[in-house]
Amino acid sequence: MTISDGLINCGKYMLENKLAWGTSGNISSRVDDKTMLITASGTFMGDLKDEDFVLFDLQYEKNLSERKASKETPMHTGIYKTRPDVQAVIHSSPFYTTLFACSNEHILANLFIENFYYLENIGYVDYYHPGTRDLGEAIAEEANKSDVIMMRNHGVVVMDTSISEALMRLETLEMTCRMILTAKSSGVELHSLPDYKVTEFLEESLYKPRIKR
Repeated sequence: MTISDGLINCGKYMLENKLAWGTSGNISSRVDDKTMLITASGTFMGDLKDEDFVLFDLQYEKNLSERKASKETPMHTGIYKTRPDVQAVIHSSPFYTTLFACSNEHILANLFIENFYYLENIGYVDYYHPGTRDLGEAIAEEANKSDVIMMRNHGVVVMDTSISEALMRLETLEMTCRMILTAKSSGVELHSLPDYKVTEFLEESLYKPRIKR
C-alpha cells in the first residue's frame, strides 16, 4: 500500500465514522526526513484521490506540487520538525472532541485499556486562527510533550508512528469524550482506576510499546 493509499483510506474511514465532516480536517504522512504528503486545500475527506495530496518540503517549507497545500500545513510541518518519531498527523474536529475543546470539561485517561495508552499525553493550546504561524508554533512546542493536542475552540491534532495508529488515537479520544458526556447526561458515575494501576499497565502489560515524553 502506498502512502497516499493509506491517507485515502484514513479519510474515508474518518468520514464514515463521524471523525470528520465535509472538507474540515487535514491529514499527512511523512515521506522521508525532508518531505511529507499532506491533503490539498479544500479536499473532501471522504473522497480523496491521489491528486488530492501535496508533496511538501519540511526543511524549506516549500510546496513541491501544483496544488495548494492545506491551510494547516504550518501545524503539520511544526510537528514533523519537532518530533522525528512521528510518521503521521491527523487534524480534525469530531463532534464530541470539539465539544470538549470548546469547554472546560476534563478528559479522563484512566477509564479503559485503549484510553490509558492512546490518551496518556494530552496537551492543550489556546485559540489561534487556523493556518497561522502562531498556531503552528504553539502546536510544535506542545508536541514536545504531547501526542494529542486539544486546540481551544477549534478541534484536535493527533500524531503517531503510522496513519493507522494516529487514527486509533483519534477514535479513542472521540469515544472517551462521548462516554464522559453520556455518563454525565444520564447520571452514570464513571469509575476511574488509580494512577498507579494505569502506570502499572503502561509499563508492565506489554500491550504496546509505550511512547514516553
